[in-house]
Amino acid sequence: MTNDLLAVQKVRHPIKIRLLEVKRVTELSPAMRRITLTGEDLLGFHSASFDDHVKLLVPEQAGVSPNMPTLGDKGLVFAEGVPKPELRDYTPRRYDPVSNELDIDFVLHHQGPATDWATHAEPGHLLGIAGPRGSFVIPTAFDWHLLVGDETAIPAIGRRLEELPATAKAVVIIKTTTEQARIDFACECALDVRWVTESAPTEAGMGALEAAVRELTLPEGEGYAWAAGEYSDIRAVRQYLSEGLGLDKGRIRAASYWRQSQANSHEHFD
Repeated sequence: MTNDLLAVQKVRHPIKIRLLEVKRVTELSPAMRRITLTGEDLLGFHSASFDDHVKLLVPEQAGVSPNMPTLGDKGLVFAEGVPKPELRDYTPRRYDPVSNELDIDFVLHHQGPATDWATHAEPGHLLGIAGPRGSFVIPTAFDWHLLVGDETAIPAIGRRLEELPATAKAVVIIKTTTEQARIDFACECALDVRWVTESAPTEAGMGALEAAVRELTLPEGEGYAWAAGEYSDIRAVRQYLSEGLGLDKGRIRAASYWRQSQANSHEHFD
């Protein structure tokens, strides 16, 4: 397999601000709700990677329109004297240009304005989005793909599994707060899913996600590891993949989607 087939790509996109309307609401599990959005502003939406995120412009309450910004030279510009909408990063789970629909999945038991909005969202309610401003495209040609995360990573993991070819192998490790938060995945690839629930830390002080990763034996061949979730969990997972399993850092993509006691945290580990 040539290095060209396995080279990741960084793609930039022009940012567009969109005001969208809820088309339907689907309950995926007791812990996750899918909001399907549509509207004329959605035309031309593009998301090149399962790893993408859009910025949600969340209204003060469900049923009202968010205060929409304009786009300036340095990003979003909000009118003075008007309350800004809350901003949160979410994965574009599915976009269908034919039906002009965008799915975004929300974890319901995480506290925050986006969760509150999604919990009460109904068809006809409005939500703003901006982006994605860029994509980190990981080739599907790897022999195996390791996908690790908590409930907040389920949308990205589900999207990735749907796009992997039948020739690929995927090993998935997901931590949930309850067994009821588990969902079924659709894919054509060879799939090994391992669900864990958080319990008291081990004597070594590690959480359930790190402990599960430490039980791994990586498959043969060329592979890529992707991990996302709570900051301390993903930092520990990334360190073990690199130092414990000897995986090249160029074959690891790790992102903190959130932090304990810190709102609106989203960052990638270098």
